[in-house]
Amino acid sequence: MPVVPDMLASWRRPRAVIARKLAEGPREDRALATLMGACGMIFVAQWPGLAREAHLTRIAAEAAGTPLDQVPSLQALMGSRLMALVFIAPLVFYALAGISQLVARAMGGKGTGFGARLALFWALFCTTPLMLLQGLVTGFVGPGAGAGMVGMLVFAGFLYLWINMLIEAQKSWT
Repeated sequence: MPVVPDMLASWRRPRAVIARKLAEGPREDRALATLMGACGMIFVAQWPGLAREAHLTRIAAEAAGTPLDQVPSLQALMGSRLMALVFIAPLVFYALAGISQLVARAMGGKGTGFGARLALFWALFCTTPLMLLQGLVTGFVGPGAGAGMVGMLVFAGFLYLWINMLIEAQKSWT
């Protein structure tokens, strides 16, 4: 299972890639590994922005005369983001996949819950390179128009992949 070639192929033909992955059979361990890999990469993508935030917060606190021990450090910011992305976000993504399965079923989808989960998790994983770019823009340029444009690009790319993969997963894969 080559990861990088599959990621690149997913941007050209998302339905074919997810169909091939679903044809391998339901492997919940692979789905979970894909989700955890995506959450880990999203966590890494946050580092430049967190470093910028910690630095600017420290400068503002020094200028205001706030004791520096009351200012959150980079380690504290990273620890809270780690908790959110690696421990809590997977639960949210599992719930989102379940909701998407219910919506697809109501619209006539014939796929399984595993197919809905894999479509969401793989779309999220394939979007992580764009999220790394977004993290760099946020870290070096800061919040603003550039970060907003890259954020919209990330969201549009994710929706493109997820919707196409979910449609394929709901065809008739068992």
